[in-house]
Amino acid sequence: MAVEEPKFTVSLRDGACEVRDYPAMVAAEVTVSGDQKAAVRRGFGLLAGYIFGGNTRQQRIAMTAPVAQQPAAQTPPGETIAMTAPVTRIAAGNAWVVRFTMPSHYTLATLPNPADKRVMLRQIAPARQIAIRFSGVATQASLTAKTAELMAFAHSHGLQTIGPAALAQYDPPWTLWFMRRNEVLIQLAG
Repeated sequence: MAVEEPKFTVSLRDGACEVRDYPAMVAAEVTVSGDQKAAVRRGFGLLAGYIFGGNTRQQRIAMTAPVAQQPAAQTPPGETIAMTAPVTRIAAGNAWVVRFTMPSHYTLATLPNPADKRVMLRQIAPARQIAIRFSGVATQASLTAKTAELMAFAHSHGLQTIGPAALAQYDPPWTLWFMRRNEVLIQLAG
């Protein structure tokens, strides 16, 4: 069964790095505290509850990828993180925003309201992001290394980044480590 992922166009590719343009999207998100793994697990559970019927209509909503994660303290208002199939995470202190992109046929007006008040529905503005894909287990070391690669790419192409790096994870936890697909994304100015 195919899982919907966010659509994007690639405007520049250099080695493993890409500049991507994403359209506007709708997302469900929660902010959770704790160490990254525990916070992301709790956030995922809250969002899964929403899409599996924990809403005012008791309606199931299709899972999308990625799941996006980023530090709450560093998230500027209006910052976007693409998400439909992967899960994305970004670290900042001990508060994390975990985000599911909703299937593309939904709008804020057509989604059921969350039963859990911690789940928020948000309109995400169109965004340009730099991205790099990698396989394996997404560790803090891999996030740091891939973020450094993206920053070097941005610098070499005269691109201005805004906000922290986000980790997007596309596969369920039972996927074998060498088959996992991850991405690090950083939003670009303008």
